[in-house]
Amino acid sequence: MSQSAPTPPQQPQPQPADAGPDAQQPGAVPPPAAPGVPYVPAPAAAPVRNNIGLGLAAAFAAAVVAAGVYGGVIGLTKREIGWAAVGVGFLIGLAAGRLGGRNPVLPVASAVLSLGAVYLGQLVGEAMLIADQVKVGFNEVFFQHLSVVQEAWKADADPLTFVFFAIAAYVAFTGAKKAAV
Repeated sequence: MSQSAPTPPQQPQPQPADAGPDAQQPGAVPPPAAPGVPYVPAPAAAPVRNNIGLGLAAAFAAAVVAAGVYGGVIGLTKREIGWAAVGVGFLIGLAAGRLGGRNPVLPVASAVLSLGAVYLGQLVGEAMLIADQVKVGFNEVFFQHLSVVQEAWKADADPLTFVFFAIAAYVAFTGAKKAAV
């Protein structure tokens, strides 16, 4: 049986003043790099956003823009187009979810805003059609005779009109939930 000599206890090495607690000791061997991965590790993921104000503002702005585009499509094609209502809901939900995060209020607000945007878009489209028929400007029809535009919308509304409302609200609700980061 052989006995080995006892090893003397290691004395802590003094660290430079600018070294942190995780700094390597002088003479220590650095850890080996992961095999086959010569890259620096990725930085930590960005924190999850949960800013209801920013989400609502983005959804509102998207609703105004989407309503104008939807109304323009209706006015130019002279018919309601279902995929355009889907686009309205998608744009609003995407804006709310991406900028507002996972706040549970945002999908509901997106659905409500999409209903308003589809209605406003249909009014814009109706006003464009009326302005074209009576040969006056859109602004005059929409801003000075909005009650006439609403009456024309009521007369033209059919069950498919309300299906577009439902589709836009559903897409906005689910879009806000899926787009939340």
